[in-house]
Amino acid sequence: MKEQRVKGWWLIRLALTIVGKKGLAELKKASMDAKKSQERVLRSFLEGSKDTVYGREHNFSGILEAKTPEELFAAYHKNVPVNDYESLRPYVERHKNGEPDILFPGKPKMYATTSGTTREPKWIPITEQYYQDVYKKSNQIWFYTMIQNKPKVFYGKTLSIVGKAIEGAAPDGTVYGSISGISQRDIPHFMDDLHPAPADVFHIADYKARYYAIMRMGIEKDVTLIITANPSTLVEMQVNANEFYDEYVSDIENGTLSGRFPIPDEIRAVLEARLKPNPKRAEELRQLKVRFGTVLPKHYWPHMQVVNVWMCGNTSIYLDKIRNSFPKDAVFHEFGYFATECKAGIVLKSNTLDTVPFGHKTYFEFAHESDFDDINPRTKLYQMWELKKGERYCPVVTTSAGLYRYNMTDVVEVTGFYNEYPLIKFIQKTNGTISLTGEKLHERQFIDAVRSAANEMTLPPLNFFVGFANPEKSNYRFYYEFVDQTVLSDRAAELTKCIDKRLQEYNPEYESKRTSNRLKAPETALLVKDSFEQFKAACIARGYRDGQFKLNLLMQDPQRQAMFDELTK
Repeated sequence: MKEQRVKGWWLIRLALTIVGKKGLAELKKASMDAKKSQERVLRSFLEGSKDTVYGREHNFSGILEAKTPEELFAAYHKNVPVNDYESLRPYVERHKNGEPDILFPGKPKMYATTSGTTREPKWIPITEQYYQDVYKKSNQIWFYTMIQNKPKVFYGKTLSIVGKAIEGAAPDGTVYGSISGISQRDIPHFMDDLHPAPADVFHIADYKARYYAIMRMGIEKDVTLIITANPSTLVEMQVNANEFYDEYVSDIENGTLSGRFPIPDEIRAVLEARLKPNPKRAEELRQLKVRFGTVLPKHYWPHMQVVNVWMCGNTSIYLDKIRNSFPKDAVFHEFGYFATECKAGIVLKSNTLDTVPFGHKTYFEFAHESDFDDINPRTKLYQMWELKKGERYCPVVTTSAGLYRYNMTDVVEVTGFYNEYPLIKFIQKTNGTISLTGEKLHERQFIDAVRSAANEMTLPPLNFFVGFANPEKSNYRFYYEFVDQTVLSDRAAELTKCIDKRLQEYNPEYESKRTSNRLKAPETALLVKDSFEQFKAACIARGYRDGQFKLNLLMQDPQRQAMFDELTK
């Protein structure tokens, strides 16, 4: 395939360079004095929200009387507790029901929904200020860094896989959906030609059909940038390509969109309006299959410049499966440390995991890993400039979107410094949450699902159960010990299917990953009698203290899983 530059590529590069360079200069200047930038951002949040319900309840006006940065941080620590989502949920519910000025002035621009630790999902408010100051400005820097690292990154098309921008509305009419979808929807018009598929494609409910539509439209073009959060998506996209390659070729040759996939008529019409016969490209693709057999991205997208994905935590396992499928000179750019609750910063260099926090847009505190089990009002929390390279911490963030001293329940490691800002990389969750492909499955959800499913099936009582995540297989394995040891494996497998169904009901992220096949079906194992007692005895024999012995019921721990495998029937 010859290089095919998109219309207006020079304008795209020029505009992104101008705004990105400005944003990077602002970040660099703020990072020169972390204490000053953190004081300024915290004061601005407190000043803006001092007359809200939360601000009055927590004495924001009194905190603002502090004369020095140290006094301000200490007063904030004293008056405002460390929060989780459940402690903020009542305030969010008031916003959802139409009340303004509860957590922040006015009402939110939208909500982003994500899994919580209970059956009820989190509704994370996104204010207009947060959207403009954090998402929009960080995206500008993000695109500029790509241009710095790979100047040709916007010469060709951009294949981005995002969520549905609008999924529904709160009781007061405020929309909820995917912040990534909103961000793509709101790109400047001069960048519209970058995307081979319109945003309508993300409204296709059937994931195989969605992947097919994205790849059918993308594989026809010269793609130079891929953006998707989890590399497991790339694995599934390649599976789709392997299965339907000949169908792509036929569609591209005839300017059609295969009718074998359940694509709603209104979306199909929008997609088909963009299509026209392209026999030349179809023949190129046909010859690639003759030459290589299994056709990979490096074959049909030879000019690929950047693949932007998560590379930290468990995601590295999926990246390893797909990395060699891309051209050797393509670079992998880390998406950076962020979650639905907080887009913490930006990664400035490709092939690194180092996020520079936006210390001029978010107020950060950090709990040391020695305190993860009990972050309470007496816990010493560290400021950005107090962190040490090589140490691990849990971020506690304050944002302009109403999250005050919010415990992110994440483990991050300090890898260095960008002036006075720490460089951080994500390691794992801290609070019994497992995330193989972004599902963020909490131990409490698993326990509730097991109990609910067992009751529904009227099975004999469970004496013990435990679940393990397997990154290599991209699934979970559930272990059961029934009081009645005559329960057969087929009945246990039915229980696993029922639990899987419950988890999809409780956790929207789990449902999304299972439906898209990024997360495979869970497996089943039956345990022998007194399995927990035998496991505990084996642990104590290896040096565990009896009085301090604890066992989570949902884990990602190959060593402990191997011990339970020895206790299966």
